[in-house]
Amino acid sequence: MAEAVVPLRTKSDAAYETVREKILSGEFPPGSVLNQATLAQTIGISTTPLREALRRLKAEGLVELGAHRDAKVTELKAEENRDLLEMRRALDPLATSLAAQRRTKDDIAEIRASLEGLRAMPGNPGVEDLLRHRRFHRAIHRASHNDLLIDSLEALWDKADRYRRFALEVDRGREAEAKKDEEHRLLAEAIIAGDSDGAAAVMTEHIDTSLAVQATRRLPR
Repeated sequence: MAEAVVPLRTKSDAAYETVREKILSGEFPPGSVLNQATLAQTIGISTTPLREALRRLKAEGLVELGAHRDAKVTELKAEENRDLLEMRRALDPLATSLAAQRRTKDDIAEIRASLEGLRAMPGNPGVEDLLRHRRFHRAIHRASHNDLLIDSLEALWDKADRYRRFALEVDRGREAEAKKDEEHRLLAEAIIAGDSDGAAAVMTEHIDTSLAVQATRRLPR
């Protein structure tokens, strides 16, 4: 039996992943200008694979490309945040409801593992804080066993992280953080118990009191 061929990671792939992580982590903040020559030298590649990477990021709405050699990290927009919230209000409760119906023993184990040590994100969250939060929600999405739904929520999550970071520039207080911790616990319990309606209701509340909603209040319209 032939072994599966693993595609080689190109310089363009590496540049794409590097720049994308810097944008999502806030190292390249919204509105910042990226000089292609300087950025290519920093990453250690030529400008050709970098331009390919930037075109991919433009397609994802993370950068804007000028006519010359500069790129710009896309500004945060109230309209985009609204669109993301509307999509999440529709898709996240659906995924959570399906997860409660379809979760396997492995899904339950991953949800429990991802809940351990999970805390509401602090102000100025690091990459590890974002990844820990994402692992929990990804475990729920994957437990839905609906590949199209999982892929859609993955794409939404990437864009939404920038708005979460923006909202955390203002301290939301310990009471709000404790509420998020409680919602995470209730989500896990409802899914594990197979309570699809209860799980969907908790997820709806989780979104309606989320950082994205707080970001909406601060973004200019």
